Amino acid sequence: MHVRNFSIIAHIDHGKSTLADRLLQATRAVSDREARDQLLDSMDLERERGITIKASAVTVHHEYEGEDFQLNFIDTPGHVDFAYEVSRALTACEGAVLVVDAAQGVEAQTVANAYLAVENDLELIPVVNKIDLPAADPDRVAMEIEQVLGLPAEDCIYCSAKTGEGIQELLDAICSRFADPRPAEIEQSRSLIFDSHYDDYRGVIVYVRNFDGALQTGDRIRMMSSGRTWTITELGRYTPQQEKVKVLGHGEVGYLVAAIKTLDDVRVGDTITLDTDPAQEPLPGYEEPKQMVFCDFYPATADGGSGKKGEFEALREAIEKLRLNDASFTYEVQHSEALGFGFRCGFLGLLHMEIVQERLEREGGVEIVQTAPTVTYKVRSTSGETIEIHNPADLPDPSQVTDILEPIVKIEVICPEDSIGELMRLCDGRRGEFRGQVYISDNRQMLTWEIPLAEIIYDFYDKLKSITRGYGTMDYELVEFRADRLSKVSILVNGDPVEALSLICHKTLAEQRSRAILKKLRKQIDRHQFEIALQAAIGGKIIARESIKAVRKNVTAKCYGGDVSRKRKLLEKQKAGKKRMKSVGSVNIPQEAFLSILDQNE
Repeated sequence: MHVRNFSIIAHIDHGKSTLADRLLQATRAVSDREARDQLLDSMDLERERGITIKASAVTVHHEYEGEDFQLNFIDTPGHVDFAYEVSRALTACEGAVLVVDAAQGVEAQTVANAYLAVENDLELIPVVNKIDLPAADPDRVAMEIEQVLGLPAEDCIYCSAKTGEGIQELLDAICSRFADPRPAEIEQSRSLIFDSHYDDYRGVIVYVRNFDGALQTGDRIRMMSSGRTWTITELGRYTPQQEKVKVLGHGEVGYLVAAIKTLDDVRVGDTITLDTDPAQEPLPGYEEPKQMVFCDFYPATADGGSGKKGEFEALREAIEKLRLNDASFTYEVQHSEALGFGFRCGFLGLLHMEIVQERLEREGGVEIVQTAPTVTYKVRSTSGETIEIHNPADLPDPSQVTDILEPIVKIEVICPEDSIGELMRLCDGRRGEFRGQVYISDNRQMLTWEIPLAEIIYDFYDKLKSITRGYGTMDYELVEFRADRLSKVSILVNGDPVEALSLICHKTLAEQRSRAILKKLRKQIDRHQFEIALQAAIGGKIIARESIKAVRKNVTAKCYGGDVSRKRKLLEKQKAGKKRMKSVGSVNIPQEAFLSILDQNE
């Protein structure tokens, strides 16, 4: 029996999951009765949003030229935030099916994913999907693939995942054009861990690709990074139902269960070998996921002395449970004067942050207050040391800082040519540096900029979609950390700094951004019985101020005659009371105030 390991890659919404569904039906892995849309997307969020978040590995069988082929394929996410999932999946494969929409053509993430596959020395099969659409132009798209990616137009397979047209041709091409798994390099067994998730009843389920040797039920295995050992209690494949097997042979993809209690005992990219006859060298693994965006999560309500389990503890439990199934985000305990105890969390991108927050609220049953997202900065101190900071509150004293370095990303935008002028203005306003352009077709171009990551994490993508009327797409990757005129802006409410609202921004934009934040805070914070000063400061210098006027109670209402001195006495008493209240009073900052500064529309 021949084995073929491949991934399905594409830009978001180009039909990967639908194509995966159709491959399952065409190979009779699922019956027509069992079939449903997004069959491999098991999470509610995936089905609601119509996107793939976690990669899914499936084994099916196909007969080609009288021989049986075992096809192990992985359906991968298309969004740029989950590119890490894609890179992991590609490492476990020999080929990739590149899906391109017959109406939309080559998009930014199409290019990025194709380059990822080339870097991993994978054979590519270009597939022009959705040829059943009225707006489909498969020949034009095939020429775009040839011009942009260098894959011959005649190698493209035209198909429709919706109707099933061209699916048999694609299956035959997978069998004929993809290579067999590479021969075993050593006699000992070596398997690469490319994913894992936690099951409440069986512990950690580990997804592996076998490169050398074989694994059997009952084998004593060793994790080569930690040296810890376990006994395999179950081996199997997803077909897409779990199918138990006794042996996982050379080149095969499957899962194993070994009574592993926590996900921390399993590291993605680690090599599994046999404890009795271990391999000397591990397989090349993966780079650790690089968190790009950071923000704070706090419980929305205080404990209130009710005697129930604290909201903070409930949030901690929810985060720990989610971490068992998503190892790509980080968290650590954080404390804020305004919001109490919470967690500082790191994410791969803004969509990843939204997904994690929504899963915490749904699966953990907790309400969350989220602070404004920030990025990682590097700080050079006067002592010559360079440190990383993920929170503006951690910035050292300005007298000890020589330079603040911010992350710079290269963004590639594919857009219609009539929106280029407006797009140029948008990127220039975000401190972008233009790097070049490539003509993709008569009316579409790919433009490249280098822009600070902090300038694109808020609303850049929304504005891009608006400018291009929905036709623009973008992909980004981290290039370097670059020094610039950056400073920390502290937000003071009634003289007290609120660290959750502090930010790092360019000095030329500090006053403008600060005034916008203070105006939004003024609208969100309720009036108190004393005046509240809202200030923005760089170091000891106030750069912006707004005031919330006091609520005035008419204390003289009960005086309906008599000497004016009675009224004066009451007003003086009120004045003294307000002064005392201001000195001891605290300002209640609502949740909406922290969320309002996310919108940068000045």
